[in-house]
Amino acid sequence: MKPLRQLLDKMHPLFTKGGKLEPFYPLYEAGDTFLYTPGEITHGPSHVRDALDLKRMMITVVAALGPCILMAMWNTGYQANLVLDAGGVSVPEGWRGAVFSAIGLTANPDNHLANLLLGALYFVPLFLVSNIAGGLCEVIFSCIRNHEINEGFLVTGMLYPLTLPPTLPW
Repeated sequence: MKPLRQLLDKMHPLFTKGGKLEPFYPLYEAGDTFLYTPGEITHGPSHVRDALDLKRMMITVVAALGPCILMAMWNTGYQANLVLDAGGVSVPEGWRGAVFSAIGLTANPDNHLANLLLGALYFVPLFLVSNIAGGLCEVIFSCIRNHEINEGFLVTGMLYPLTLPPTLPW
């Protein structure tokens, strides 16, 4: 990891004030602080002394949301498979049905893999759209305002599709 640290230190002057890539400093700073803990310390009296900064806290929240997302995908697939099975339909309509049948699965609420994968076909597109849109807006506004990129958009990008209906129109 030492060569990576040396490379980042060598690139640092390009992104600082007066450097050729100054407008993109927030992108550089986001990558640098994602890989390494910042060397900045509190100069005034602090009431909490902890090695956990806001970036690490958001990453912890993202990791904690993983089981919630898995359960949401399974439950969405289970509910959809219950409705499809009760209606005598073996696969859903549209592109989800094409992917579902290409995998070789049918609407069976007793099949946990079928529930998880059908739920993923509903959840993953919402997840991707919300994270791409949130990340793009975060990068654009951090470059315009010359602020660091906050990881809050990752948490929002995970919570947002969990609150939306899975049949959200495209």
